[in-house]
Amino acid sequence: MGDVRRICLWSGPRNVSTAVLYAFAQRPDTRALDEPLYAHYLRVSDADHPGKADVLASMENDGERVVRDVILGPCDVPVLFMKQMAHHLVEIDRSFMRHTVNVILTRDPAEVVTSLARVLDDPTLRDTGFRMQYELIDQLRGLGQEPPVLDARELLLDPPGVLGELCALIGIPFDEAMLSWEPGPKPVDGVWAPHWYANVHRSTGFEPYRPKREPVPDRLKPLLDECQPYYESMYAVAIKARRDG
Repeated sequence: MGDVRRICLWSGPRNVSTAVLYAFAQRPDTRALDEPLYAHYLRVSDADHPGKADVLASMENDGERVVRDVILGPCDVPVLFMKQMAHHLVEIDRSFMRHTVNVILTRDPAEVVTSLARVLDDPTLRDTGFRMQYELIDQLRGLGQEPPVLDARELLLDPPGVLGELCALIGIPFDEAMLSWEPGPKPVDGVWAPHWYANVHRSTGFEPYRPKREPVPDRLKPLLDECQPYYESMYAVAIKARRDG
């Protein structure tokens, strides 16, 4: 595996994870990958996601092979950045995480569940990834790691400050190129991009944070209540935006 720094960003859906992927893809020292375990997850779960057949046809769907050949496989640049979904970690040996730098990306669940419901008819706690992220932090601590935690709101309030602190924690220099990119689809996008990436394709950088004013539908409030304790625990240790005064 050499001296390659292999960074796994363990996110939940409907977050700013694709923007973070694009940010790292701007670095000249980095190769960026979009959800290498997605096809594995779709194969072993009963999840019915948009474009499922295309995802399964476009990439390796054996998780152990993905770990061996992609996550821990050859890389010709110093940094391999992988946007991952925490809930994709099913029926897979997680011991590979001893060899990766692991980062958690979370978001206010009130914003997650309302956004997720626009893509999935009946989102569940599994779909949100919150419990998996919470459990993952505990597992990583058991491996002697203290994974940095990013919160979407804090990141959008201060992209250079939060990304700068993240880079320091994971042992790479911050690069100003991470703050902007060209609009439109990217070569790094997975084939599922047309179903999920419309907003980020219109972006040219991290958008200023704007509170979501859409109320949580009554049918999603029980799901929100399930997510909240996991989120609050993660937010407590998240990298915070710099605040004047």
